Amino acid sequence: MAPEDGFPPADATPGGAVACRLLLFRHAKAIAKDRPVRDFDRPLRKRGRSDAPRAGRWLADSGLQPDLVLCSPARRARETWQLAARALEYPPPAVYDERLYKTPPGDLVAVLAERGRGLASVMLVGHNPGLHELAVGLCGSGPPELLERLRTKLPTSALVVIDVPGGRRSLSSGSGTLVALWSPAD
Repeated sequence: MAPEDGFPPADATPGGAVACRLLLFRHAKAIAKDRPVRDFDRPLRKRGRSDAPRAGRWLADSGLQPDLVLCSPARRARETWQLAARALEYPPPAVYDERLYKTPPGDLVAVLAERGRGLASVMLVGHNPGLHELAVGLCGSGPPELLERLRTKLPTSALVVIDVPGGRRSLSSGSGTLVALWSPAD
């Protein structure tokens, strides 16, 4: 039976396999790269400061509560999560891990495997292209229109919800199902 939010619970799998739900959250819009600020220290611009709380409200309204947030320590990612978390009644703990800054998909999976052990739902807050490549690579099934949107682009402040029926141990190309995709344009 699905919860009120309409999303099936992350642990609902046939055959007793322990499923996991991944929420991938691209940081909100930051100041331009050509500014005299180190990339790691780029803050959110006005649009990003308004989009991040909207993403948090979408999470809250959808009932999508991760057990843990793994966040890049880059300023724009930290600010994104901190603004989004305010919309949640009980924000989950957040871990700021340097391995999530400008990281390729394979390394993101390694951090997930290490930090997300035993958890049903984990959120990664990070950067493109790694986050987008991870989402596209994992999603082997889902609604065709959402899969096409995901393949095309992962905009700033976008949230991708992926269920992996076989759990974190089975994270591999095409092993996930795209459950939802939200962006500020929605």
